[in-house]
Amino acid sequence: MKIYKVGLPFIGMSSLMLLMSPLANAAEMSNMDHGSMDMSGMDMSDMDHSSMDMSGMSMSDMDHSKMDMSGMDMSDMDHSGMDMSGMDHGSMDMSGMDHGSMDMSGMDHGSMDMSGMQGGKAPADARSPDYSNGVPYGRFGKPVMMGSLPLWGVSVDDLGYQFDDDQINYEFDTWYGTDSNRVTLRSEGSIQTKDDKEIDSLTSLSYWKPLSIFWNGEAGVAYDTENDKSAVMAGIAGTAPYFIETDARAYLYTDGQVRLDLGAEYEWRLDQHWVVIPEVELTAFSKDDTDNHITKGFNEFGADVRLTYEMLSRQLAPYVGISYETALGNARDLRRQEDEAVDSSSVTAGVKFWF
Repeated sequence: MKIYKVGLPFIGMSSLMLLMSPLANAAEMSNMDHGSMDMSGMDMSDMDHSSMDMSGMSMSDMDHSKMDMSGMDMSDMDHSGMDMSGMDHGSMDMSGMDHGSMDMSGMDHGSMDMSGMQGGKAPADARSPDYSNGVPYGRFGKPVMMGSLPLWGVSVDDLGYQFDDDQINYEFDTWYGTDSNRVTLRSEGSIQTKDDKEIDSLTSLSYWKPLSIFWNGEAGVAYDTENDKSAVMAGIAGTAPYFIETDARAYLYTDGQVRLDLGAEYEWRLDQHWVVIPEVELTAFSKDDTDNHITKGFNEFGADVRLTYEMLSRQLAPYVGISYETALGNARDLRRQEDEAVDSSSVTAGVKFWF
């Protein structure tokens, strides 16, 4: 009987100690310092937090500044009931955390205050509109983009003498404006050096504008000294495939006559200075004009080949070459009737330049 009297109190005390142990552990954890805990090697992915009631837990007083969570995997943890409003995450190192498997689809971002984040409009005094920040540009003035700066240029494509025909041929154009809008003055013709010193020229003043990467459009007015008439002009000029410089211009005269000029030129570069330039031209009219030696259809075909030598940064190029001209269609018969040559060829020499 004495044995039973001793055993019962012992059993009762053991049961009491087992019941009190969770409370003791909880009390002990509440006073723990988590600041120096190294959780870098802990894997919490397999831990079951589903039955843990953390709704009443407050982590506002916990110091997480020294916690290293770089190796922690929290992809399967349920944090829905945790109150972290008072936690200081400023110095937490999460650089090694794997966020790839974190599911944030159920998070409510509606009440998040992001007013302090970078973005929005810059302050009124952040910078000056021209980026000068109040510093003057000096004696050179404000810089301007090259594409918007008005410039001018002169290009003389041909200024040469035809020995057999005793005449000077010329072709030039000059322009003023930008890369997107220009005013162009263009003229081409010939000057007889014997007899009556007759001058035949076709001069146009036009507005120039790019149409695409390789093609430019022109529209303006023109005057032809050969028939003493003015005209409205429209044309297109640019680079065809294989780098063939091509131009096509149409002229509508005051009497209803329409003239079409077609031209093509190619530069065959032998080296850095020597260049061979073949060129062809074709002229057509819409109706007969016997007073000016014009017939309906194609009237003239011209071709020449020049050997040029470029110098002075390729701005000056003297040349020698051979030119050939012939009448086409009914224009051949008209020239024979008036005792004029149907075909002609000549050695030429001259210069081309631009500035």
